[in-house]
Amino acid sequence: MQNKTACPLDCYDACSVIVDTGKLKGDKAHSYTNGYLCPHLNHFWKQERITQPRLKGEVVSMETALAHLETLVRDAREGNGILHYRSSGNFGLMQGVTDHFFASVGAALTKGSLCDGAGEAGVVEGRGANRVLPPEQIAEADVVMVWGRNVPVTNSHLLPFLKGKELIVVDPVRTAFADSADIHIQLKPGGDLYFALLLARFIVIEGMHDAEYLAEHGEAFEEYYELTQTVRIKAALDGIGLGLGDIGRVLERLRGKKVAILVGTGVQKYRHGDEVLRAIDAIGVLLGLFGKPGCGVSFLGSSSSGIPSPFTAARRFEPKAAASFSDYDLVFVQGANPAAQMPDTGRVADSLSKAGHVVYFGLYENETSAMAELVIPAKTFLEKADVRTAYGHNALLEMPVCESGATGISEYALSAALCAAFDVAIEPEAAYLEHFRSCGEVAGGKTLVRGRDAVPYADGFDTDDGQFLFLEEYDFDFDMQEDYFLISPKSPRSLNSQFERESQAFMHPGCGIEEGTPVRLVSAQGSVVLPLAHDERLLADCVLVYAGTPGVNNLTSSALSYAGGNACYQANKIKVEAC
Repeated sequence: MQNKTACPLDCYDACSVIVDTGKLKGDKAHSYTNGYLCPHLNHFWKQERITQPRLKGEVVSMETALAHLETLVRDAREGNGILHYRSSGNFGLMQGVTDHFFASVGAALTKGSLCDGAGEAGVVEGRGANRVLPPEQIAEADVVMVWGRNVPVTNSHLLPFLKGKELIVVDPVRTAFADSADIHIQLKPGGDLYFALLLARFIVIEGMHDAEYLAEHGEAFEEYYELTQTVRIKAALDGIGLGLGDIGRVLERLRGKKVAILVGTGVQKYRHGDEVLRAIDAIGVLLGLFGKPGCGVSFLGSSSSGIPSPFTAARRFEPKAAASFSDYDLVFVQGANPAAQMPDTGRVADSLSKAGHVVYFGLYENETSAMAELVIPAKTFLEKADVRTAYGHNALLEMPVCESGATGISEYALSAALCAAFDVAIEPEAAYLEHFRSCGEVAGGKTLVRGRDAVPYADGFDTDDGQFLFLEEYDFDFDMQEDYFLISPKSPRSLNSQFERESQAFMHPGCGIEEGTPVRLVSAQGSVVLPLAHDERLLADCVLVYAGTPGVNNLTSSALSYAGGNACYQANKIKVEAC
């Protein structure tokens, strides 16, 4: 028997999936999935699930687990309160139903982001709203500039849309994707802001700016040009490891072409991450790329645009990247692994250990479930009904129940049980699902989120006057000289701390340390020891440790970005010691 559903995982693609007698296949009829699935979903069954609830290490029934959770909630409401820490790793819209219960009983929820909050803030500051650039528009471009995004790893279903394009890749790592490009700009990590400012400066110097477009949508560009003139060209290029020829090569490819710029999250993993996105957006504005077919700048578009939430809104929040767990009597963690994923994990583990009670609700064992007093297994995406959207395209995808299973409990069923116990009103599950379905409309054989534009910003920006708000000042205080840069891109084998996690640190062979040697990586926050592997694709002053590698976030800072409340995973330098 066949069913059609959608992948719930946190990535651009949001694949349409055929479930055929227990096997998952790509949906050949869907224009984004094109019949194949990424390695994460292909290996979905390989990761061992949590099958039974546990209380203080002992297996208990689901009824006992829910009764204990009810007691913990009741006690915490009378004490130091509740923190609901929910991951965005499952993009099913029904995941938010737990927010409805916890907000209704006065719990704190989280705000900000571990992934993209600084970049999102920068996009909204400049454009007024963060709209998705659909793949269909990227397919019409002449030139695609991919800035800090390794498309085959993080966005593989976009590859068919890039065929036949002139390709520019900006990345501190010489990935296979960068090697395949017409131009690879291998700048130092953290150098994106200076590179963007210099590109903008020379776009104006070379007369490549679109004066007609700017008169209507970016009339303050002359003030921005003056800001770019504060950058000392030679010093900036030396600092980021580039030359004037790199600027010239890029501009020559962009001149007079339909251009799409695709930006990844790595460029904004710094305190000034919002400024980086505004500076990259400014390139698009100067060239007149917004609101035209085959053109634009794409970050992670807002997946919630056009989807009003039917759930109760919270009034108290903790920053997701720097939550203080020890302030609460009850910490309820849903589908997340803060003990590994949050920055500065030494602080996080200490704070979690001092919380009154920790409850973990999810599919898989991890560092956080190991610390939890109560562990409640969840249903997989195949065992519950849901609807999802994406930040890489505008499709709205149905996720019906495809399999039955005795293991776990769904988010709705858990929330409904808690709502009944605390006399909180909750709608039937079918009503919420219908609400989400009603946000879609059929167009071109696909169901798309209602009201989203095929060509975003065609009527101008979403600011008060329709003008783009250029960056007026910048705060670049990152050390580009001393010690080593830490970069932590997505692994092709794991998704954050799920699936097959990496276990090595990577450095250029010229580092002087023999491959296989244990090395201690040290930062102001802590240290981790990992075996060293050589990788000639890296710059000499870089250490690459893939996101999700156990211990990598011992090194990262809990400081938040200046805007967007984002984690700043790459905001400090590290030292390397052979053990």
